Amino acid sequence: MKTKPVFVLNGPTLNLLGKREPHIYGRVTLKDIEKMVKARAKELSLGIDFRQSAREGELIEWILEARDKASGIIINAAAYSHTSIAILDALKAAELPVIEVHLSNIYKREAFRHHSHVSAAADGVIVGFGALGYVMAVDAMAALCASRSETQ
Repeated sequence: MKTKPVFVLNGPTLNLLGKREPHIYGRVTLKDIEKMVKARAKELSLGIDFRQSAREGELIEWILEARDKASGIIINAAAYSHTSIAILDALKAAELPVIEVHLSNIYKREAFRHHSHVSAAADGVIVGFGALGYVMAVDAMAALCASRSETQ
């Protein structure tokens, strides 16, 4: 049986990476990150379904779709991390391994960014490593999925 892919979900304004606030987020684009993620996942024999939306409802629908179609979720919910209890509830309902990623170190930024609702559903959180954080998340997800399949 073929392994289900990992959903990599990206929230609002991440489509502007490389252009938006490069002093915070760097010059790497979301397309560059997608290529990096897929290359690392291929080395680990993981499939990747990489998506981005500015719409909270669409992110929630994808999270719930993942429940049946994915082996785990890597999510950078962007600003929704700090505001969306609906995304938190969806992640809990998905009942999958979840890794939260933030390009910047949210704890060195404005106080409102210091709390993430997503973190309450995440198995782990990676912050402050830029695009490398996504690659780190792929490695961590591979380990989570392997340990989960051993216990099932």
